[in-house]
Amino acid sequence: MHNGSDPSPPRGVVRGRTWLTRHCAAWLACLLCGAVGAAVLDDYGAFVDSFQQRVTAAITLDYVWGRSDALLRYQDRMYGAAFEAPLLGAERLLGLQDSRSIHLLRHLLTHLLFLAGGLGGYALAFRLYRRRGLALVALGLYLLQPRLYAHSFFNSKDLPFLSLFMLALLLLHWAFRRGSVPAFLLCGAGIGVLTNVRPMGLLLLGAGLGLRTLDCLQADRSARRRIAWSAAALAAAGAATIYALLPYLWQDPLRRFAEYVAFSANHPLMIRQLFRGRYVWGAELPFAYVPVWFAITAPWAALGFGLLGSAVTVRRGLRQPAALVRNTRLRFEWLLLACCVVPVLVVAGAGVSIHSGWRHMYFIAAPFCLLATGGVRALAGTARRFGQSAGRAYGLAGVGAGATLAAMVSLHPHQDIYFNAFVDRATPEFLRTQYELDYTPSDRGALEFLLARYPHAPCHLTLPQRVWAERMLPASERACFRAVAPGRADFFVFGYPAGLGAAKAARTHGSLFSLSPPSPLYAPVLYTRAAYGNQLTVVAALNLAQVDAATAAPYR
Repeated sequence: MHNGSDPSPPRGVVRGRTWLTRHCAAWLACLLCGAVGAAVLDDYGAFVDSFQQRVTAAITLDYVWGRSDALLRYQDRMYGAAFEAPLLGAERLLGLQDSRSIHLLRHLLTHLLFLAGGLGGYALAFRLYRRRGLALVALGLYLLQPRLYAHSFFNSKDLPFLSLFMLALLLLHWAFRRGSVPAFLLCGAGIGVLTNVRPMGLLLLGAGLGLRTLDCLQADRSARRRIAWSAAALAAAGAATIYALLPYLWQDPLRRFAEYVAFSANHPLMIRQLFRGRYVWGAELPFAYVPVWFAITAPWAALGFGLLGSAVTVRRGLRQPAALVRNTRLRFEWLLLACCVVPVLVVAGAGVSIHSGWRHMYFIAAPFCLLATGGVRALAGTARRFGQSAGRAYGLAGVGAGATLAAMVSLHPHQDIYFNAFVDRATPEFLRTQYELDYTPSDRGALEFLLARYPHAPCHLTLPQRVWAERMLPASERACFRAVAPGRADFFVFGYPAGLGAAKAARTHGSLFSLSPPSPLYAPVLYTRAAYGNQLTVVAALNLAQVDAATAAPYR
């Protein structure tokens, strides 16, 4: 979109230099983050849904190649595989057979897409504000999100959607700047890929069509035909991509697409969420659910600058309403604001089912980072008007980045349970009694503890825990773990996302998603891992004959 600024090159940019050389700082930052990610990707556990998503990709590809029609009867047939299928393809292309190698490859590729989303945010911020310093701020705000960073390794559903959402915003801005039919075809295809991962991608498709309709209404007769064709190209490319990438739609596409959207909005898995000390259903969340989760888990710098940028955007829009109907930077900033607000209203008003904190809404962090960049810009402008150095705004952003980075290092590898100072992080076990802690990744340390304690005895675990061992441990180490029926397991190895109490490791392995808490039968706790004084993972001895009574005292 046009930003109304002078068309000459931005300050500090030399004509004729390539995008790669003039933005080498952003490339170096992402290369550094990539090197760090490659060094630590083995520290993060396996995602609870990862195995099932990989199976979905395999069944989808079998249907596409005509090898099987099992997809039509598959329980997860309405999940798109636009990201999972490439993961599976890379695994097969490399000839990987070992489960741990596959596990690490998935971590690596998911994290690389996260970094690509960061570069997309950098490029979009540069296009909006024409300052490399502000673009680097956007990149830092995107990468230094503790919860998102941890999920960027093991979450192959919500984090790819966040990364692709940022890239789709960049495509949308680029298409409106170009105004050509090919540009809108490419943008529509990108939004189609996004929608395959999660139906909330329709938000950008609707926004693009709405803005293009607004452009058509105010254009003269000679330009309306070109604008109408570009809008049609956006819609057609989006619809065609969604249809092509979701094989379940190939028969009766309209009805099944409605089912796809309804399935995603009202997931059949009914889960209770611990929120502010009480349990609520995932489909009956209070209006404050997402805003509160966002407010208590975002780094303070990103949150403060984002709120400032949002306020400045609203204020400028009210003062310059005419700019909102033209193809201006202000209109795109209002689009970013809408991408943060509208999904929250949809979840609250339409009763959309979400669970596991706010991970289904992680994508709103992408537009919010850009709004926060606008907040830094506004603060720098205010400093100049009062005769102060604009560097103070950048310095404040740098202090916030340093504080966030220190928190990420101290929590490693459990950045996924990061909370900011808006909640009590000092009282032991307080968070676990008030908010849903992240149950999604497994803890390799728990399995390594059992290996060290019982190096020669077989450790009987339930099947999901045995699968985690296959993914995270070398073949020589996982051989002592054997899968058995839940009632015959020797150990309970899991996290406690809710306030159930680490000591209440049920002998019957009560479901984390059941209506009633697990049976309060106490079992000796051998191992715990905690953060903020709250227990995240326990290893409890269910088979007391396997426990050394001298060292396995019951947890009180």
